[in-house]
Order: sequence, then structure tokens, then C-alpha cells
Amino acid sequence: MNPEIVVDLAAVRHNVRALREHTGVASMTVVKADGYGHGMVEVARAAREAGSDWIGVATLDEALALRNAGDEGPLLCWLTLPDADWAAAIDAGIDVTAYSVAELDAIAATGRPARVQLKVDTGLSRGGAPLETWPAVVERARQGEQDGSWKVTGIWSHFAASDEPDHPANDAQEQAFRQALALAEGLTPEVRHLANSAAGLLRPSSHFDLVRFGLASYGLDPAPGHTPDLGLVPAMTVHAPLAMAKSIPAGAGVSYGHTWVAETPTTVGLVPIGYGEGVLRSASNAGRVLVDGKQRAIRGRVCMDQFVVDLGGDLPDTGAEVVLFGPGTQGEPTAQDWADAAGTISYEIVTRIGGRLARRYVA
Repeated sequence: MNPEIVVDLAAVRHNVRALREHTGVASMTVVKADGYGHGMVEVARAAREAGSDWIGVATLDEALALRNAGDEGPLLCWLTLPDADWAAAIDAGIDVTAYSVAELDAIAATGRPARVQLKVDTGLSRGGAPLETWPAVVERARQGEQDGSWKVTGIWSHFAASDEPDHPANDAQEQAFRQALALAEGLTPEVRHLANSAAGLLRPSSHFDLVRFGLASYGLDPAPGHTPDLGLVPAMTVHAPLAMAKSIPAGAGVSYGHTWVAETPTTVGLVPIGYGEGVLRSASNAGRVLVDGKQRAIRGRVCMDQFVVDLGGDLPDTGAEVVLFGPGTQGEPTAQDWADAAGTISYEIVTRIGGRLARRYVA
């Protein structure tokens, strides 16, 4: 057994179906950043099979890669650079997102009829047209529709705090989005969308025509402690063989800097992956893994190629399976457990993992 990432595509299909059923509106499966570490092309294909109406990515390169891999359905991208090849996107039938009049002018300059979505910044203060420039963007969009430069296929925005259901920004952003839609009178977009995974699960008033499901599509909880149980199944498992097991005496320091010292004689195991594969260094002395059926604590600093676990006196055979995280059904930690231990979010756990690890798919 080599260290690897195993992605359960049946779990992805199950999650997509469950989420779509929960909201009762169209769904977009977001596969940016190589499918949150799960594999962009494979996840997009599984999501389409499960009935996902749209696929979403961040960059134009991601969208073109999906088209080159054979994806033919509705596809949105939203993060373009000043020298974006708008023509390539338009020719590939990709819905592009515009934040400004200048971007709309650049799209019009291609001379190709485009599919354009307009994004308004309702309070995230990231991408999207600020509310003060929104009327000008809408007016330019109307002009472009009249002269045949494009069809406005969507109007959308993004929540800043939907994982905190009581955060006042949620009400404020939804109200701002409704105001932006009212100002876009005369445009007839196919879809109006605001909700991401957390809002899709927690805020029905924000569903509009479409919900963008990212993290939840992969079976992970976008708002731990708040979300209903839909029976979502985590799709990623990461495992490796135990490279070595040995005894160490009391007083022995483990790994760089001896940040952990054995108080009593014990045994330790060597796991042959590290931050070169995306194992967070902040999991040092905090994360846990499953070895030989038991959860074991990481001891000492996570290194580039390896880390050490406390085996508590046991000496499993070399090659014994080490599960870093998975669905949790066999007693292994989950991605959320790792996130809690490392002081981050499960998004980062699954998206970072990779490096030299092979990825294998099960249906």
C-alpha cells in the first residue's frame, strides 16, 4: 500500500442528490481548486450524473480544462484577470462573471455573443460590483443585451458569514441583494443566486433560483454545530502504510526541536507523509490518526516527508494501515477533527492535501 487519497464518487453523487432535494431549487456543484482536493474533472462528472444543474469554478483556466475534458453543461467561472482570454471562454460556452463596466466593455470587444453573469458585492467586500457602481454595471448590461453582445444569464452575490446563522451580516446581505435585483429591472436572468453551502442548509429565504454547493457536496459540514443532518457522506479518505514502529525510553525527544518528550517508555510509529503532502504543520502535537484500529496522537513536529505518532506501547507491523482522516465510520478522525486540532477549517484540510500522494477513485 502506498500513501494515497481515496475519493468515493458514490458519496459525491449521494451528497449532490440529497442537497438538491433539500433545497428544492436548482443546484451548482463547485469544483474549484481541483474539486476541493478531490479532483475537479471526476467530481464534476459525478455531480452531473447526480443531477447537478450547474458546475462552478473560480478561474477561466479551470473552466476551460473542464470543457477540454468533455463537460458540456452550464458552467460558471468568476475570477478573471485583467488580461483574461474572454474570447476563449465565450467560444467554449462558459458563463463568465463581470464585476464592472470595464469588464463588460472587454467582453463586448471580442465581438462574440457571450453568456454573462453579473456579480454584486452585498457586503463581503471581495469580488463583485460595489453597490454604488451597480446601477452603471446594470445599465451597461442592458445596452449589451440590446446590441446582441451578450445574454445576462445570472445575477449573484456571496455571503460573508452564512456559517454563523445569527450574524447580522446575513440579513443585511440578503436585503442588499434584493435591492440589487430590483435595480436590475429589465434584465431577465436565468438564475439569481446568493446561497452557498451553509446558506443552502440554513437560510431558505436566500435560495432564490439556485444554490451553490461547495463543501457540502464533498460531505463536509460548512457550519459545524448548526446544520441539519442530511446524511451527507465525506468523500475523501487519506491513508498511508506505517513505515516503522519502535520503542523509545522515557526522556526521549521526538522530531525537530523536541517539542514532545516521552514522560514514560513508549512506542512510536513513523508515518511517511508530511507537509510536503499538505499535512498541516499546525497539527503537530495536536492531530490524531487511526493505526491498527486505534486512534493515536501525533507527537512532535510534522516534518516535510513524515511525522511520528505515539503507539502507547503497541508495536504494529510495518505496513499497517494509518488513516489520517475519512468518513469516521471506522473510528478514524474526520477532516473536521483535523481542522479542530489544527485551528483551521475542513476546507483547508481537504484542499491542501496532495503533493506526492496518488489519488484513487472508487465508484
